[in-house]
Amino acid sequence: MSKGNTSLRRMPEDSNESKEGICPICKGAGFIHPLLDSGQPDFSRIVPCLCRTSHLQEEKLRYLERYSNLGILSKFTFDTLSPEGKGDTVSQGYFPKIYQAARTFADNPEGWLILLGPTGCGKTHLACAIANHRLGMGQPVFYIGVSDLLDHLRSAFSPSSDLSYDDLFERIKNIPLLILDDLNAGSATPWAQEKLEQLFNHRFNASLPTVITSDVGIEKLDKRLGQHLADGEFCHTYTISPITESEMEQSPLQLKLLRRMTFDNFDCKRLNLSPEQRQNLRQAFQLAKEFASNPDGWLVFQGVNGCGKTHLAAAIANYRMAQDKPVSFVVVPDLLDHLRSTFSLESKISYDEFFEKIRTAPVLILDDFGQQSATPWAQEKLYQLINYRYNAMLPTVITTCASLEELEVRFSSRMVDPRLSLVFNIIAPDYRGDIRPVHKPRYS
Repeated sequence: MSKGNTSLRRMPEDSNESKEGICPICKGAGFIHPLLDSGQPDFSRIVPCLCRTSHLQEEKLRYLERYSNLGILSKFTFDTLSPEGKGDTVSQGYFPKIYQAARTFADNPEGWLILLGPTGCGKTHLACAIANHRLGMGQPVFYIGVSDLLDHLRSAFSPSSDLSYDDLFERIKNIPLLILDDLNAGSATPWAQEKLEQLFNHRFNASLPTVITSDVGIEKLDKRLGQHLADGEFCHTYTISPITESEMEQSPLQLKLLRRMTFDNFDCKRLNLSPEQRQNLRQAFQLAKEFASNPDGWLVFQGVNGCGKTHLAAAIANYRMAQDKPVSFVVVPDLLDHLRSTFSLESKISYDEFFEKIRTAPVLILDDFGQQSATPWAQEKLYQLINYRYNAMLPTVITTCASLEELEVRFSSRMVDPRLSLVFNIIAPDYRGDIRPVHKPRYS
């Protein structure tokens, strides 16, 4: 019998063939019989009709997006990141070469790409941009924070887990492209170190493309992990901005860029703004100043990356500090990392002590809410924090790139309660569209 060729033959017609909107080839069935070399239909086989091919491709992309674990980080693309970098990386000139290396890797992943730099330098954005680029090409990728990965592996031991530990670990070990965000020198347990070593050994020996980001130098990592990253032939390492010991130990507001974010240097008249956007930004500025003078209730700033919401949040904190008044400023993903680190025997502060200090802070600023991991542990800690401050009616500022519909209802329902909270959507675009080469960026 001759083999079926690529020519297609529709399945037998039915009485619905005259309906509008139905494919004239398959009559809505979605599948057809291929033709044999003789030109006759091969009734022993069916294949997807051309009308169904695009639908299958869309389903595949949706599956890949869910499997990729990116969530809200799907907004982090190369198009939304300035090739010149942000903050001090612009003046230091580290970023353009690294940006291009990441784009090259995204087009053709080979070996390991290691991105090093302090918090906020752009390494996570680059890692997510690589993941989103591969997804756009229809290629599988799995992005996950290292701490979240370990949380998932631990939870897989639970009898109620949908996926066994062995199945989960096997999938992660063999995914064509794995992106591990925020590998650090924290005080991981021996079990965690062993799992990471097994993962690194497998992917290194199998030459599987991998992206790793870290806010510490390779020499600070466990030797069993760092030995692979130090292989200059297989691993391409880029330092986005120098990592200093002082930066690692400082709180977010002590970092140089955030200390510069005040009400005095906030620009409501950026050149690329429409009159409506300028008015909107002035309103946000006024709300922030009023809150800084008299913190009461919750103030939630929504908007795209670079719209100025972090600048306003930091300005509130800097104003309070200048007045010698209490305030706590934390970046939500970093907060979760700090909470995890308190479980270490080497931690100078207990988990309970640290969490109590944050949730009872007289004025708390939560920056980048919604950018955190989605592990059950992380979400539960944040819920405990949000719920406590909601019930205690403690003054809180929250910035988020997410729409309220994208957040869990147990979070969003508290943020929109008019008795306590004011939600303000900043409609100004990313400030980077208005940057001139001689100027430094002014917002986060």
